[in-house]
Amino acid sequence: MKKLPLTFMLLMLPTWAAAETVYVTLEKDNALAVVDPLAGKLLNTVRVGQRPRGIAMSPDHSKLYIATSDDNTIKIFDAASLKEIGKLPSGDDPETFAVNPAGDKLYVSNEDDSMVTVIDIAKKKAIKQIKVGVEPEGIAVSPDGHWLVSASETTNMVHWIDTKTYEISDNTLVDSRPRALSFTADSQQLWVTSELAGTLSVLDTKTRQIIKSISFEVPGITADTIQPVGIVIDSQRRYAYVALGPANRVAVINAQTFAVEKILLVGSRVWNLAFSPDEKRLYTTNGVSNDISIIDLDSQTVTKSVAVGVYPWGVAVKP
Repeated sequence: MKKLPLTFMLLMLPTWAAAETVYVTLEKDNALAVVDPLAGKLLNTVRVGQRPRGIAMSPDHSKLYIATSDDNTIKIFDAASLKEIGKLPSGDDPETFAVNPAGDKLYVSNEDDSMVTVIDIAKKKAIKQIKVGVEPEGIAVSPDGHWLVSASETTNMVHWIDTKTYEISDNTLVDSRPRALSFTADSQQLWVTSELAGTLSVLDTKTRQIIKSISFEVPGITADTIQPVGIVIDSQRRYAYVALGPANRVAVINAQTFAVEKILLVGSRVWNLAFSPDEKRLYTTNGVSNDISIIDLDSQTVTKSVAVGVYPWGVAVKP
């Protein structure tokens, strides 16, 4: 039998083979929505547990971690089959967590206990609890693996934890109700949203001090409605994108000059955001309108919305 040329065989592959998949936690449906973002289509809805919120992929994209808050656990799912394959001891009411770059540790914010729990993923065991400020929520690990940072909403601080010792090395006071954290890809800066203050703080990692405070204005929207929550920064540190909560907008910030260059209208009560693998698109979860918005980043325009289910909260993308 004559062998087909390799180029022909590649053309015969299914069109979905190279496309990414977007996973969205549905807090009130107790489910996970699976979306084909290029087709703009909801593919599937899978029951995952009670009140799912935080979600992340393992660095090798083989596993999904989902915080099912009312089950008091973080569940592990096979990213291909979406079958549950394990659970992690998260403590009570897990919401937000972070996976380290090596993929062997997971760090959970325990709001009710003012703690950060360190979990050994392979052993499925909590190996350390770190006392932080009141109501920790936002949590992030620096890409170089050196820093674990926790934001406490009531103490209005970010706590810098050395990942080698699990000791707090420094604390930085930020604006009221810090909500989400994101490091730049070079680990040189930490960006922190403050929900009640309506601001964003940019911190220098070396000094742990604020180098810039950014506020937001949206024509026709009152200041109390502008509540920054989720934030992502592209890998080249060109732009940062901030979800403005009930303002139903995403702010586009020049990550070099710190100027707010554009405000994009998305769905109602935008919570969290995630890039496509090539950083050509941005996906936002809109809790009240029960959809996700798809933003084309070359043109910086919202191109589509996809209905996903009731109260979408977290979002992760698989290449």
